Amino acid sequence: MKAEVFIAGGGVGGLALAAKLASRGVHVIIAEQLKKESPAYKGELLQPKTLAILERLGVLDEIEANGHALDELRFQEVHRREGQPPEEINLTELSYSRVATTYDHSLMVPHEKTKEILRNKGMEYEEYFHYLPGARFLGFENGMAKVKQKKEILYIQAGVYIGAEGRSSPTRDAMNVEVKRKDYNHHFLTVTIPRPESFTKGKIITTSSCFLGLFPLPDREVRTVFLIKAGDYKKIKELGLEHLYKAYSELEPELAEGVRAIQDWKTVQLMIPFTYHVDKYYSGNLAILGDAAHTVHPMAGEGMNLAVQDADVLGELLAWCWEEGKSYADHLHYYEEVRKPRVEFLLNLSHMSALVYSFRYEWWRRFRMKAVQRIFDDDYLHVKQMLNISGLGKWDFTFIDRGIQGNVLPVRKKKVSDQEQQHFLFSEAEDYPWKRSKKGR
Repeated sequence: MKAEVFIAGGGVGGLALAAKLASRGVHVIIAEQLKKESPAYKGELLQPKTLAILERLGVLDEIEANGHALDELRFQEVHRREGQPPEEINLTELSYSRVATTYDHSLMVPHEKTKEILRNKGMEYEEYFHYLPGARFLGFENGMAKVKQKKEILYIQAGVYIGAEGRSSPTRDAMNVEVKRKDYNHHFLTVTIPRPESFTKGKIITTSSCFLGLFPLPDREVRTVFLIKAGDYKKIKELGLEHLYKAYSELEPELAEGVRAIQDWKTVQLMIPFTYHVDKYYSGNLAILGDAAHTVHPMAGEGMNLAVQDADVLGELLAWCWEEGKSYADHLHYYEEVRKPRVEFLLNLSHMSALVYSFRYEWWRRFRMKAVQRIFDDDYLHVKQMLNISGLGKWDFTFIDRGIQGNVLPVRKKKVSDQEQQHFLFSEAEDYPWKRSKKGR
């Protein structure tokens, strides 16, 4: 088999890349190991930059129709009281509306629904989009991709090969990259449960020792994320589901009934957070994206978004090479130059957010509570935080910012104007710099 581009992996990132390429008349073959929907939890939160990309792909209206919009992030600190409703001691609300953009919200969408919509979009370009379900990518042989579908071995020849396989990536292995990894002192339990119709706002509820993230989905469901100590999963299971019911009910009484829909531990997924980042995103005519290149701590909800944003830049570059008759291998450096520093920045941002919730001390909780409140009180901190996690731009925090957040310096009274923000929002020239270069490198 022959194609201009071969993509190993039909997750959200691989499908976004394939749909973009097919829409530009580039022949693409995408090999996906799964034959049907996966029950495993994967990313559901779509950030504003991802929504902008999905709009350019022509799928945003359908995505919005199948999602639940979150226009703000709520951080609630409480005292948990046994057998009683919690006592709220602080509530901070950070709003996407502080970012100078029309994409003023994030969106919770079931992961498999996002995949279905992107796959269907690709199939609209049936002459160029070739999807192989149940096809396992085995690596490379004689310069071609080797794929096993059913009992048949397929060899696929392409101008460029893209690894979007996830954390276990034969493409990454073939590139012989260096991987730097960080582990954490906590794990998460995640499960989707019913929610009352009135429960529409997402929030993170914390005590000095508990963390419960709640993110509403459509169809009156809510994705829940409960933090536990690393290694405590077996102990918690031995305590039984009543232990989980009690914890949820005492942190968020509105979900006291919904949490009892959990009838089996098999529906509760253990998430072990860690991060890694490779030292290079391409080698010759091979490139990797998404979890093949980087894994981010889930605290800031960036993992799937980084994959889609990788796919946008890489897809635009590959389509441009095809249209202009340029060599893929000679121009893949642009992809790494755009994406690697942005990913590094968000990896660090997510890592810092994870540390904020990693220590179970009352004095640390008091510090955290003040630091989060300062983000709201100081508009520069508010704007920078929301702009950075939105993916729409990058605005570094300064020593002054951290001094204000740490309660060492006073809060600034000045509001950030939309005009000032424009300097830090990514322009098309920054997203696709090769278009400014006639010769490349």
